[in-house]
Amino acid sequence: MSKPIKDMIVAEYRKRFAGVEGAVLIELRGVDGVENNRLRLGLRQKAVRVTVVKNSLAKRAFAKTALESLSPGLTGQTAVVYGSDSVVGVARDLVKWAKDVENLSLKGACLEGIWFAGKEGVERLASFPTKAEAQAKVIALVLSPARNLVGAVKSPGARVLGIVKEIERRLEKGEALTRTA
Repeated sequence: MSKPIKDMIVAEYRKRFAGVEGAVLIELRGVDGVENNRLRLGLRQKAVRVTVVKNSLAKRAFAKTALESLSPGLTGQTAVVYGSDSVVGVARDLVKWAKDVENLSLKGACLEGIWFAGKEGVERLASFPTKAEAQAKVIALVLSPARNLVGAVKSPGARVLGIVKEIERRLEKGEALTRTA
C-alpha cells in the first residue's frame, strides 16, 4: 500500500473516531456472515458502530487522542466498537453478544485513557455504572439530606394536623374534650 493511501486511511480514521472517548476491541475471526450481520444490526439499533481497522494505521490515527490506550489490543484481526452514550453500555452489549455468538472474542477496551485488557477487562468495564446511572446516583446523594430535612420539618406539622383533625372529629360527634397531660 502506498504512503498516500495510508495517509488517506489515517485521515479517515481520525475523522471517523473524532470525539470518541472510549471503545471496545473485538475479533470477528471465525464468526460466520449471518451472525456477523445479526451482531452489527443489533448493535446499530442502539447507535453502536463496528469498524474493522488496520492496526498499524489505527495506532497512528489514535496517537495523542483518548483512544491511544487501545494500542496494546491492536494486534491480529481487530474491529473497534464505539458509539452510544457510554462505552460502558457498549461493553455490556458486547458481553451479552459474546455469550450468543460463538467465535466473538473480546480483546479489551478503553475508557478515558484507561486500558481494560482482555475479556476480563471488558466484563469489568461492563460492571461500571453508565454516565447516566452515575449522575443519577450523585443527584440522589445530593438530594438525600434535603429530603431528610423536609421530613423533619414536616413531621411536627403532621402531628399537629392529626391532633386538630381528631379534635374536629370529636366535636362533630358532640363528644366532650378532655385535657390529658
